[in-house]
Amino acid sequence: MTRTRNPLIRSAVAVAALTAAGAATAANFTLSGAFDIGVYRGFDEQKHMGTVQRSNITLAGSEDLGGGLSATFRLQHRFEADTGSTELAGKPFWHGESTVGLKGGWGHLRLGRALDVVSNNDWAFDPWYNYDRIASPAWNNWHWNYATDRTSNSGNAEYGRLNNGIFYDSPKVAGWSLHYSGAFENAPGDTGGNNNGLAVQYGAGGIAAMAATSKNRSGDTVRFFGLAWTTGAWTLMGALDRSVYDDVVDSTAKVTSLGLRYAMGAANLKAGWARRDVDGAKSNFIGLGADYALSKRTSVYASFGRQDPDAGDTRNAYGVGITHTF
Repeated sequence: MTRTRNPLIRSAVAVAALTAAGAATAANFTLSGAFDIGVYRGFDEQKHMGTVQRSNITLAGSEDLGGGLSATFRLQHRFEADTGSTELAGKPFWHGESTVGLKGGWGHLRLGRALDVVSNNDWAFDPWYNYDRIASPAWNNWHWNYATDRTSNSGNAEYGRLNNGIFYDSPKVAGWSLHYSGAFENAPGDTGGNNNGLAVQYGAGGIAAMAATSKNRSGDTVRFFGLAWTTGAWTLMGALDRSVYDDVVDSTAKVTSLGLRYAMGAANLKAGWARRDVDGAKSNFIGLGADYALSKRTSVYASFGRQDPDAGDTRNAYGVGITHTF
């Protein structure tokens, strides 16, 4: 008998077995994901083939518990489609998310590993939804300024996600919603504090707005403000991000960004700009791009990015790629 060693296969088989065994209950299960590969010249001035946007496989499901209450779970694996390897060394296998929770009229409560309130909601204020390593102002200018935990990835920093976390999303009331993320687990001898984050969002009538703040267990903080307006085929957006690294002498990073998207049939045109200031070292960033939908699930794209520091050399990156979702 051959033993199944791949953890993804084992998980899929186990979930399928549980789903079949519980067919009499009101439960559902979905398998989804995205495959992305691009050919590009990076800001390191080298030629690459690999992920430009994202590649992932997601297992998710829910069970109706009655009385308007349901149980939920979500597992997401992030990987590099060109090699099949896990995205970034040191990351856990279920890097994207591994949560279980309860959902009802009062909101959605999850426990496990997931994006904190800032990274889970600021995508609405970037033309590339935070996913483009060449052109996205968010990816290239503010996502790496604040670590949700300095050491949670085998001693390395984690940007965006919390381990051992508690996550809450409220229902939307008159366009408003409240979101919370936190982590409180300590190891023996650990002198770190708690992780807490809070976000308030508004979305109605073509307007989206967000204000968020988060503090990690080392004392680092981030504050984010975003505003977007959609009218017809146009979406205009802007964001402010301020991150502080707590140290003997604090390090402060401030980013201002603007962006737009224009839908033109099967094509989407995108542009973004950002101004970054890290302890007085300033730089400008420009991102341009277009994607074209070949079908509901498959699209091709082209991206361009330009980093222009006030002191230093200007660097350009550009590439093309294909994405398929299922």
